[in-house]
Amino acid sequence: MSNNDSSSTSTNTSDDAQPKSPILYFGDTPEDQQVGVRKLVDLFYDEMDQNPDFERIRKLHPVHLNHSREKFYLFLSGWLGGPDLYSPQFGHPRLRMRHMPFPISSEDRDQWLLCMVNALRAMQLPEKVIEGLMLSFFRTADWMRNKPDPEGSAKGLNTISIKGE
Repeated sequence: MSNNDSSSTSTNTSDDAQPKSPILYFGDTPEDQQVGVRKLVDLFYDEMDQNPDFERIRKLHPVHLNHSREKFYLFLSGWLGGPDLYSPQFGHPRLRMRHMPFPISSEDRDQWLLCMVNALRAMQLPEKVIEGLMLSFFRTADWMRNKPDPEGSAKGLNTISIKGE
């Protein structure tokens, strides 16, 4: 296949071809991108903190979320393709190890993912970008599970729509 593949539509919009780095959807300049990442983190934690449907996942966090917001912002900056702000301060993320003290089941994973998809939609990112990010978030969040699911519980996102349907 050549680089001049003409299989795309003639109405080429910025949404048709996703850039290699998701950070580019968070602003036009590096400064705007960091503001966008901060906004995503705030929307995510506001959703978790204010929506009673997410009480279970909220209880896994400290009473005050400022420290959690800051660390997640620093981590997401690099994870989304922006500057690595986390590692210089805290070393390698070691996500699974750092989450091991918290009992995380499929239900916890799913609540976290719902907070994130709601935050991404509030950012009004293109749906294709949201779907791609949510697939990556799902893989990471699923890897964080460290607690067996209760007998008879729903296992998985089969009841959750990431696509907004």
